[in-house]
Amino acid sequence: MPDPSAATTSRWNDLRDRAASSAAMVVIGIFAVHFGGVWFQMLTVFVTAILMWELARMIRPESIVFSMMLAAGTASILSGLLGTQEQWFLLLIFLPAILGTFAMSRERLTFFCFAVMIVAAGWGLVSFRDEYGGIWLYWLILVVIATDVLGYFAGKSIGGPKFWPRVSPKKTWSGTAAGWIGAGLVGALFLVFTDAGWGLVWVSMLLSLASQMGDIAESALKRRMGVKDSSALIPGHGGLFDRFDGLLGASLFLLVIALFVDIPRVDL
Repeated sequence: MPDPSAATTSRWNDLRDRAASSAAMVVIGIFAVHFGGVWFQMLTVFVTAILMWELARMIRPESIVFSMMLAAGTASILSGLLGTQEQWFLLLIFLPAILGTFAMSRERLTFFCFAVMIVAAGWGLVSFRDEYGGIWLYWLILVVIATDVLGYFAGKSIGGPKFWPRVSPKKTWSGTAAGWIGAGLVGALFLVFTDAGWGLVWVSMLLSLASQMGDIAESALKRRMGVKDSSALIPGHGGLFDRFDGLLGASLFLLVIALFVDIPRVDL
């Protein structure tokens, strides 16, 4: 007869590594968001470059040198974008995607779409921090963390029907709904720190859904490429893409919201 305690242990055997890695990333993120400026720019450029490296390696694993050159080029281009106010320079957001697409022997459209989203999110987060203040990035990050953490524990503890089994076989409806609830609570908490109305709760839940869609999109990419993780950089998580896929989806959704909603600036 199987040992129930062994099954329970295996269910949670990645929790220690996930918690330690998450804590380290949260500390670094808080430092960068709080001080903003060059600190947040450096972190964003670094993460964006690594995401591009992992994306290229998943689709074209045999080309190690090209992936590294693409990451270095992405860092240089994004640094240049963040250092200028010229609007036409924004077209350079597409440059890493275009260069990488020509070098791909397969999945060129897939690479192009993901690459554009990665660079656009990197540029957008820094610009958003400068224009609206760091408090909104704390809100964004906490929504993504609440979505991930509550979804993880609810999914592991409650289980139940799968949310989208063909794409993400581990994600359950219980975990998905728990993520929405956690995001709504984060939105309610930030009513204390901002002048936003109760609509922030619903926006937080929509942001949670966008985060989950980012997670699912990356899961679909990995399944399509036949890989378990985007890389092995982070213990318990895999690669940066495995950790930042939700933040990528939420960031892009937030940037779209900023085009249509008057967001008040809130300084730390």
